[in-house]
Amino acid sequence: MSENNALNVPVHVGIIMDGNGRWAKKRLLPRKMGHKEGAKTFRTITRACKKLGIKYVTYYAFSTENWARPQDEVEAIMDLFEKYLDEVKDFAEENIRLRFIGDRSKLKPSLQQKMADVEKASENFDAMDCFLAINYGGRDEIKHSVQEIAKMVKKGEISPEEIDEDLITRNLYTMEAPPVDLIIRPSGELRLSNFLIWQSAYAEYYFTDILWPDFKPADLEKAVKTYSDRNRRFGGV
Repeated sequence: MSENNALNVPVHVGIIMDGNGRWAKKRLLPRKMGHKEGAKTFRTITRACKKLGIKYVTYYAFSTENWARPQDEVEAIMDLFEKYLDEVKDFAEENIRLRFIGDRSKLKPSLQQKMADVEKASENFDAMDCFLAINYGGRDEIKHSVQEIAKMVKKGEISPEEIDEDLITRNLYTMEAPPVDLIIRPSGELRLSNFLIWQSAYAEYYFTDILWPDFKPADLEKAVKTYSDRNRRFGGV
């Protein structure tokens, strides 16, 4: 986008990677093929985010509710995560820090270890922070934050009166990231689906009918341009 310098580029973008299954169904393919194609789009769009100057991007990869999908589809998604983490060294050349948010306890130990290894290997990269939400739910994240704060109260480290929004924020999975500026959801759905619900209190939303595997850098640029043209008042006039 030639006018990048004139754009008000969002600092933190959240992306709901939706439509993989429908993409495959339209082509009479197994749903897992849609997820495989969606993984390619993830790599392409991450690089496009960096090129635009976005500093933080968080992807909704697998929700706490996604376990209810057919077992073979869940297994295919988990295998895809592992395969991707074996290949993720590609991002080392991009200087992109990779991080994971969500409850890891239900994931396979081998996947948990690979996630930890990738985080360690990229911890000093500073071109952009990329968060992948795996076994993540916004309400579950807030519950986790409240539980951590309750432990502090129980130990006598803080009093209930000291609990404020900042303390809750500092105990979220995304504690080191700023609030979300822009949420992008492909596939035609018009809802947040329990994604970053605390962090997105004042986010702008961009919905498109394009299915995630078909989402291109030009579509990202269109979303950023739309965001840039909006007047964010944060409750003011």
